[in-house]
Amino acid sequence: MAARVRRTPDEARRQILEAAAGLLAAGGPAAVQVRAVAAAVGVSDAAVNHHFGTREQLLSALLRFGGAKLKSQLRAALDEWGDDAAADPAGLVRVLAALYADGYAELALALHRSGWRDTGSGLLDEVVDRLYTRARANGAATGRTPPSREAVQLTVAALHQAVATEPLFGDEFRRSVGLDATARDHLLGWWTETLRTTMAGHDPSTRFGGRGHGAASDAPLPRHPHTDGT
Repeated sequence: MAARVRRTPDEARRQILEAAAGLLAAGGPAAVQVRAVAAAVGVSDAAVNHHFGTREQLLSALLRFGGAKLKSQLRAALDEWGDDAAADPAGLVRVLAALYADGYAELALALHRSGWRDTGSGLLDEVVDRLYTRARANGAATGRTPPSREAVQLTVAALHQAVATEPLFGDEFRRSVGLDATARDHLLGWWTETLRTTMAGHDPSTRFGGRGHGAASDAPLPRHPHTDGT
């Protein structure tokens, strides 16, 4: 008879969520069933329910688990910049796109359709702060008028929306303008160039004929609740 593996509650929860994340990436939300998660971890169905209550609670915990993973990976990408003025934001775009490609886009939509809501906020605050700081420093160094914090917030929000909906609707949106699935990488490259423009001290909205958001409009936008895991 195999010896029983003793886990602390925190270890058990982490292993259950990691197993659920693997099932999500492989088969979407429908694959994240209590029995399948229990089998992957080597525990009983009752043990999973003991830690998370119901399947719906497990799924909402999994979404928050993905949000925490995303914040950690984004921080690691930002830390790679150091003080290098030529820091490349491509890593930020890749991290965001990879998480949602692993099933979290479908999970967020499924939970939203079921009526679940999360009041968390600030998932990408650190990204906004670092981009804004770099844009102001580069603007000061070059004599350009840097984008306002609001312009940076809008840019990051639009990027987040684009990569979050990509696994769900990306192909359909591309087909609407005559593009095929191979254009996905070009779209991610476009977002990388937009962030590079922002970091260089340019207001990204001026690239497309907009009036822009000058430095005089420097107050942050009101904080609106959004899902921590998305």
